[in-house]
Amino acid sequence: MRTTDAFEGLSCVDCGELFDPEEGTHRCPDCGGILDPSYDYDALEVSRETFESRPFDSLWRYEELLPFPRDAAVTMDEGATALVEAPELAEQMGVGRVLIKDEGRNPTGTFKDRGQTGAVTAAALHGATDIALNSAGNAGQAAAAYAARAGLDAHVFLPDRAGYVTKAMTVVHGGDLHVAEGEITDAGAAYADAIAEHPEWYSTKTFVTPYRHEVKKTMLYETVEQLDWEVPDAVLYPTGGGVGLVGMHKGAKELRDLGLIDGLPGMYAAQSTGCAPVVRAWEEGKEVHEAWEEIDTVAGGIAVPDPGASPLVLDAIEESGGGAVATSDEAMLDAAVEVARTEGVEMGAPCAIAASGAFELAAAGELGADDTVVLLNTGAGNKDDDLLRGHVGDEGGA
Repeated sequence: MRTTDAFEGLSCVDCGELFDPEEGTHRCPDCGGILDPSYDYDALEVSRETFESRPFDSLWRYEELLPFPRDAAVTMDEGATALVEAPELAEQMGVGRVLIKDEGRNPTGTFKDRGQTGAVTAAALHGATDIALNSAGNAGQAAAAYAARAGLDAHVFLPDRAGYVTKAMTVVHGGDLHVAEGEITDAGAAYADAIAEHPEWYSTKTFVTPYRHEVKKTMLYETVEQLDWEVPDAVLYPTGGGVGLVGMHKGAKELRDLGLIDGLPGMYAAQSTGCAPVVRAWEEGKEVHEAWEEIDTVAGGIAVPDPGASPLVLDAIEESGGGAVATSDEAMLDAAVEVARTEGVEMGAPCAIAASGAFELAAAGELGADDTVVLLNTGAGNKDDDLLRGHVGDEGGA
C-alpha cells in the first residue's frame, strides 16, 4: 500500500492504539472506535513556500499532510475551490469581512468529493472491487463518481427524501442505487443489512473509513492559504454528521503546530431548528448528543438525527473557541436567496444554514465588527433548485 513518508498509521481516538493502515482499514480492530490518521510531524519539512510554489489545482497539492501521495490518488482535481469575498453580507452582518468557501465548484458539485477521493483511493489501494455507503444524498453521488473513476462498483443507500439530482446522477455514474423509505437512519439500516451479507464490500461510510474526515481538512488548508495565512475568526459549517468540521479543526491544529499559522479559527456548527442534536448538546453543556426524535426540516443534507461522532464535533467546537447555532428553515432559505441576490453565489439550501447562522450570531453579538467570517458553501445551489425556486414563489415569472 503506497503511503506518504510521514503517515505513521491509524490511531484509535478511544483506546489510543496505533494500527498499520493495512491492518486497521476502518474502525478500531480492538474496541471499535474511530480511527484517525497519524503522522510523524517531526519528519515533515514543509513551509508556506512549499505550498505557495505549487499550482492551486487540487487538494492533493498538500500531499505531505495526507495519507497517500498525489500520484496514487483517485482524483478528478477536486478541491482548490474559490474563496469569494462577500462585502454586502459583511455590511449587513456588521462584521469586518465575510468570505464564502464555494465547495459547489467540485466535480460533482459538493464538498463530498473531498471525502470520496480519500476513501476511494484507500479502497483502490486495498484492492477492493466494490464500495458501499449510506448517505443523505450527495456523498452517494460522489462515491458513485469516484468508484467509476477507479473502476469499482458502488452500492449506494439513500433515503427517499434525497434530492432527484443525487439519485439520478448516482445511477448515471453506474452506481447500484438502493432507496430506503424514511430518513438517513433508515438508509443506514438497509446499508448495514447489505454489508453484513457482503463483507467483501469496502465501506466509504462517514467515520467508518478513516479517510473522509481526514481529506476534508484540506478545506482549512486552502482557506488560510487564500487568506495569506491569516486565521479567520469564525468558520460556519453546515453540520449533519460533522465530518468536515472535525477535519478542518484537525487541519488547523496541524498548521499551527507546524508553525504555518498563529492560533485556531473558531469552528461553529450550524444546524436547522428542525434537526439540531449537536446544537442542543452544546447549549446543554453535554459531551455527547441525544438522538433527535422528530426531524422537521427541508434541509435533508444536514438532517442527521444521530451523528455518531458528536463527541469529536463538540470537542472541536470547544477547543477552537467556537460555538453552535440553529436557525429555522425560513431563515435558511431567505439567506440562500439573499446570498444569490447580493453576492451572486449559489448556495445549496442546507448549505445556507451557515449564512443564516452567521446572521444570528452577528445579531447576538457573538461576531464582532472586526471579525473575518468564513461560510462553508458545501454544495451548489442547483442541487436544490426546486426548493429555492419554490421559496421565491411567483417572482420573476416561470
